[in-house]
Amino acid sequence: MIKNSSAILIVLIAGLFWSFGPLVVRYIDDAQLIPWQYLFFRGSIIFLVLNVYLFLAEGIKFTKNYNKIGLSGIIGGVSLGIANISFILSITTTTAAVTMMMLATQPFVAAILAYVFLKEKISMTTFIAIVVAAGGIIFMSLDSKGEGSLFGLINGLLSSLGFAGFTVSLRWRRKTPKFTTVAIAGIFCAAVAILVLIFNDDNIFISVKNSSLSALHGFLVCSGLILFSIKSKDLPATDLTLLSLTEVLGGIFWVWLPIFGINEVPTANTLIGGGIITTAIIFYAFNTKQPLSSRYVWVKKK
Repeated sequence: MIKNSSAILIVLIAGLFWSFGPLVVRYIDDAQLIPWQYLFFRGSIIFLVLNVYLFLAEGIKFTKNYNKIGLSGIIGGVSLGIANISFILSITTTTAAVTMMMLATQPFVAAILAYVFLKEKISMTTFIAIVVAAGGIIFMSLDSKGEGSLFGLINGLLSSLGFAGFTVSLRWRRKTPKFTTVAIAGIFCAAVAILVLIFNDDNIFISVKNSSLSALHGFLVCSGLILFSIKSKDLPATDLTLLSLTEVLGGIFWVWLPIFGINEVPTANTLIGGGIITTAIIFYAFNTKQPLSSRYVWVKKK
């Protein structure tokens, strides 16, 4: 139970780190004009920070992790890279509320993927929490039709799918070097950005302010992913994404909080829906009592 509680707390904190992403993006000058430059710098920072972290933790032998990455690591890295790219394309073309609302679909996508590929059953506690959270998401979506473009909406959903795929991959093969998977996501993101910039004949360099913000965002994302990956073995995929909904709530809250100067005011429905999602998270956290082994079917992979 202590191990379970620790995992829940750390995943909640990981979501909190990610929640500052929309706020950082809102401080970018002309963000909609430089998404690929931003993605290049952010992806590069994620790759750099992860490798520095691994070097400090394991020494030079950390490079051997790349030889152990396997199919699950590649799928997870590419899925997370797609999630990162789609998130920036969404948040720079629509409101934070719409983007974060789409990210809130992660538990449902993860539940389907985990059930299909990992045979993970869903406990009654988790199922109730998902249903409650779904009600919050529906409530938030009632008046969002005019708040963002279809492009932003679709990319928000694609980001949700990518992150759910990454989460499931972390639990697919437990011996896969998880931090290396995150590093692959960073380099994938940077590589795709470079290719797009070359194809469009765009300049890779951006202002010091924008490049600094992209680096900060990369650091926040990386820090959250380290925490998330550390505890991925202790909670089922659906639970991991459900708890990380703190990213959704915080992402909407920070851009609204007047002290930060963005003043992207959420609608009443968004606030009520956010309250419902918060209730789902609290319900889950206080009702997860049973040991994981008695609640889930595990699939052993060689």
